[in-house]
Amino acid sequence: MNRRHDIDALRALAFALVILYHVGMYYVGGWHWHLKSPAAADWLQWPMRALNLWRMDLVFLVSGLAIGFLLRGQGRAGLLRQRSLRLLLPLGFGMAVVVPFQPYAQALANGSIEAGFGDFLLRYYSGGPWPRDAFDGAHVGVTWNHLWYLAYLWAYTVVLVLVLPLLESGRGQRVRSAFLRLRGAALVLVPVLPFVLGSLVLWPHFPPTHDLIGDGWLHAVYFTLFLYGYWIGVDAEWWKEVTRLRWHLLGLALAALAVHFTLRGIGGRPGMPARWAADLYMWTTVLCVLGWSHRKLNKPWPWLAWANESVYPWYVLHQTVIIVLVFWLAPLELHAGWQALLLVVGTVCGCWALTAIVRRVEWLRPLFGLKRRRAAARATRPTGPGLPRCPAPASPALPGADSA
Repeated sequence: MNRRHDIDALRALAFALVILYHVGMYYVGGWHWHLKSPAAADWLQWPMRALNLWRMDLVFLVSGLAIGFLLRGQGRAGLLRQRSLRLLLPLGFGMAVVVPFQPYAQALANGSIEAGFGDFLLRYYSGGPWPRDAFDGAHVGVTWNHLWYLAYLWAYTVVLVLVLPLLESGRGQRVRSAFLRLRGAALVLVPVLPFVLGSLVLWPHFPPTHDLIGDGWLHAVYFTLFLYGYWIGVDAEWWKEVTRLRWHLLGLALAALAVHFTLRGIGGRPGMPARWAADLYMWTTVLCVLGWSHRKLNKPWPWLAWANESVYPWYVLHQTVIIVLVFWLAPLELHAGWQALLLVVGTVCGCWALTAIVRRVEWLRPLFGLKRRRAAARATRPTGPGLPRCPAPASPALPGADSA
């Protein structure tokens, strides 16, 4: 049975984009982040926005693909138990151990606290209190920062499990079949309608917060994509169509981005037409990436086995590694270009080294979302936070804001 190497590779590459994006957040002018470079440049908003408008949308769609594969081998209760262990344990450990240096560095940089990481930790673990805006989440006392994705993914998994009887009913199956039969322009225009509606009804009232509770617009977008991923699975004809349309989708995505940028440039602030252009750009880009990855990445790449097990620890670790490196490099006052290069290389090397330790230390593995080594060796489809290694079906027809 053939394995869908393109989905494996796409998952790893999608999380690699998250690392590059967070390095970029240190340098982009006018956007809030935990630390900001003195050399922050406003022009970086344009390439960063071009990436930000679809990067996490793709991650959630790819994460939705996982549920169908996981449900093949277990029931709803088993899936919920497994996902809770694999998502909430790394979230809790990450918030307690990996993340705290991030709010410490932010509060120290803005003058809210005195130097001393040990004293900060004692206060942090007791829940504060903190000066207003000492760090992102100071009003709560603790923060999950970049690990918000794990909380959102767990919540969407719970919702999907609860509505699964409806999705598997006759009516639910008819809706799914209708979605999978979309072809040509309908594949672009029909699925984008919920995003357009969400922009009209929710976007003006629910700016992105990543706090889980008040994030109504992002929940509408991300859960819809999560559901689309669940519906898509490895349906041979759907993937064949999105692959056939890949050049058209690339042209549509570039045109939608140009319209979005033009409308933003004219209006100064993004109005509803610019928002709708962003919705179209997001969906056509996601489809384009899926089509091109299926065309070009469906090969048994030698790095895939390593990437499948390493991507989760890299995700948990990467932002803290970036901020530690910024903390060390900022006093050197290097040229921004050299500093950015060192940040990228240092983050890659740091995540590589730390993940090598995590993979070899048995008790650390579950804390970073990995199975015990014996269980991983027995498993036919090891999984990360979003997507398992996906076998193709028996059909012979089948050949991750931050600122918005």
